[in-house]
Amino acid sequence: MEKVDIVIAGGGYVGLSTALAVKQAAPHLEILLVDLAPPVEKRTQQDLRASAIALAAEKMLRQLGVWQSLADEAQPIHDMVITDSKTGDAIRPVYLTFQEEVEEGKPFAHMVPNHAMIASLEEKARENGVQFVHYDCVVDFVANSSFQTVYLKSGKKVDTRLLIAADGARSRLRDLAGIRTVHWDYGQSGIVTTVRHEKSHHGQAVEHFLPSGPFAILPLTENRSSLVWTEKTPDAQKLVSGDDFVFELELERRFGNHLGALEVIGGKKAFPLSLTLAKNFIKPRFALVGDAAHGIHPIAGQGLNLGFRDVAALCETLIEADRLGLDIGALDVLQKYEEWRRFDTWLMGFTTDVLNRLFSNKSDVLRLARTIGLGAVDRIPSMKKYFIQQAAGIATPNQPKLLMGEAI
Repeated sequence: MEKVDIVIAGGGYVGLSTALAVKQAAPHLEILLVDLAPPVEKRTQQDLRASAIALAAEKMLRQLGVWQSLADEAQPIHDMVITDSKTGDAIRPVYLTFQEEVEEGKPFAHMVPNHAMIASLEEKARENGVQFVHYDCVVDFVANSSFQTVYLKSGKKVDTRLLIAADGARSRLRDLAGIRTVHWDYGQSGIVTTVRHEKSHHGQAVEHFLPSGPFAILPLTENRSSLVWTEKTPDAQKLVSGDDFVFELELERRFGNHLGALEVIGGKKAFPLSLTLAKNFIKPRFALVGDAAHGIHPIAGQGLNLGFRDVAALCETLIEADRLGLDIGALDVLQKYEEWRRFDTWLMGFTTDVLNRLFSNKSDVLRLARTIGLGAVDRIPSMKKYFIQQAAGIATPNQPKLLMGEAI
């Protein structure tokens, strides 16, 4: 029987950054991270996805000492263009653009490949003394008044003061904890792939709103772009499993020819899209973070940044409690984290849901309303500034210290 202060289930960016942030601020706390996947250096398949790292999340990663190793692969997003059209339209009118910096010399976001971010976080966590168990997972847990007994698939048992579930939108641990969710399936899937193109994107991100869903072109380094292409799930499955020529033909119809010849690199995969919001984020000696607490539509590109907000809030809550000599797994301590994060996550979840329903349809009436609304935002500087600050993650009141680039 092993005893630690915190067990974290899940080795994605949320689990890793939680372990790293707590360990840096409180080196005396023993942290065990359990991950079913192998260590990063032994993985044969890389995550195809790339994520938009908002300015607030960048500040957190800088404070944790991770951003420096990502700098070479981080592509600044200098401006963003939003269009609304039908798939076959020859002309796609631009209704909304964002080009300003939110802080001097700072773009509102960078695009970073997921595999690079995970590798940097895992390396830094090991350097700071986080313990890892790979090829294993948490299958059950039983709480009592002073600790939680965690059972691993391998047969090992661990006593811990706090179990943190960072095991994704289909969290098994959330179900075991008896936490209910609001959930619905959109009937859509996001096709993710990377393309190389002939011309430079100059750091411009483009989001085409099409009847089947958004088609996002997100800039990467070296004349490459990451695509998040939303289609009805049956159509998405046919596209990724079918003939490469048909896939490339349909891609070019949506992408356009403004960046010259295209080449698909690194494979393609479709991920089902749904909304999942946990009704509670905590139980005694148990907390949800990241997608385990909230899985949202990628239409606004805020899923990862929402997870980092959880990390910053939970870690600050735990560290402050530890410094006061309080029990970090006690329900009254964890309630501060839940109160801090629940409203923001539910608001973002329903906002992305409304946006998806508003833009992913063939209604001419709604299209006219969208055109008027986007045009109005584009012509009101104060409103544009507010939206870009929201996208950068710096307009949220009561920000955790890490998201302001400060140590806990």
